[in-house]
Amino acid sequence: MAININNLNANNQVKQNLDQQSKVKSDSAQAAGTEQAKLARQDSVSITPQAKQLTELQKKAADAPVMDQKKIEKLKMAISSGEYKVNPEKLAASMSNFEFNLL
Repeated sequence: MAININNLNANNQVKQNLDQQSKVKSDSAQAAGTEQAKLARQDSVSITPQAKQLTELQKKAADAPVMDQKKIEKLKMAISSGEYKVNPEKLAASMSNFEFNLL
């Protein structure tokens, strides 16, 4: 039986290399956990002015009165039969008031 004298210490070196690699892996895992904790503290959320404005519009729309379907049907019938009369002065005043409120 032949003994290889040159590689007697090779087993010890392999074991030491494996120990070092496992230590490096555990150290890097701990460092990564610390980095993730730091990043988690830095996360933030901000809401844009447009999103705030949209939320306000949604609240206003929810508070808006519900359409009266019966009244709508009566107006449709009156228009189709020719009974509905438009007051041109009142219509012009309403249109100008609406346009003024848009500005």
